[in-house]
Amino acid sequence: MRFRSLILLALFGTCLAVPAAFADGDPASDYLITQQIFLPLAVPYSTADGGALTNMLNDAKTKNFPLKVAVISRRDDLGSVPSLYGQPQSYASFLAQEDYNFWKNELLVVMPQGYGLSKVKGLPAADKAVVAKLTPPRVTSGDGLIAAAERAVQALAARRGLKLSTESTSASAENHDRVEIAVGVLVLAALGFGVRMVVRRR
Repeated sequence: MRFRSLILLALFGTCLAVPAAFADGDPASDYLITQQIFLPLAVPYSTADGGALTNMLNDAKTKNFPLKVAVISRRDDLGSVPSLYGQPQSYASFLAQEDYNFWKNELLVVMPQGYGLSKVKGLPAADKAVVAKLTPPRVTSGDGLIAAAERAVQALAARRGLKLSTESTSASAENHDRVEIAVGVLVLAALGFGVRMVVRRR
C-alpha cells in the first residue's frame, strides 16, 4: 500500500510539474505552446469572433501556411513583461524566442498600437511589408482587436494567393483531431496499465 501511494504521488507530481515548467509569468508564451491563438484576458470578446479567427488559422494550416496569433488588449495581458505593451514588434520577437523550441513558424501579434510579425529564422521580407502597411487597430475592445487580427491574417494569406475561410474546420481536420485524441487516450491507458502491473508485482 505504501509503494502504491508513492507511485500515485509521483504521477500526480509529474502532472503538476509539466505546466509549472512552462510557466514564466507571460501568459501568451505559455498558451501558444499548445494553441494557435491567444486572446485577451483583460477584456471580454465574442465567442463567435474568437472561433472565426481560430477557423482561419486552422484553414491556413491545412493550406501550408502555419501561423500563430497573440491578441493583446491591455498591459495586463502581458503578465511579467508589461514593459512591452505598445511595442507589438518587440513583443512578437520576444514570443518567437520564448516558444522557439515548440514553434518555428511565423507568429503575429496584434495590439491597439499596431502589429508585430516574427520568425526566429527566415521571416519573408514581403510578409514584413504586408504587416507594415496595415492600419493600427487603435481599439482595446476584444472584438475590435480580433477583427483586426482577421484582416492581418487574410492579408498575409493573400500574399500567398490564399483565401482563408472563417467557417468551421473541414471534416478531414476534425477526423485528424479525433485520431490525435484517440492516440492520447491509448497512451494514457497504456501508462495506467504499466503502473498497475508494477504495483501488482511489488
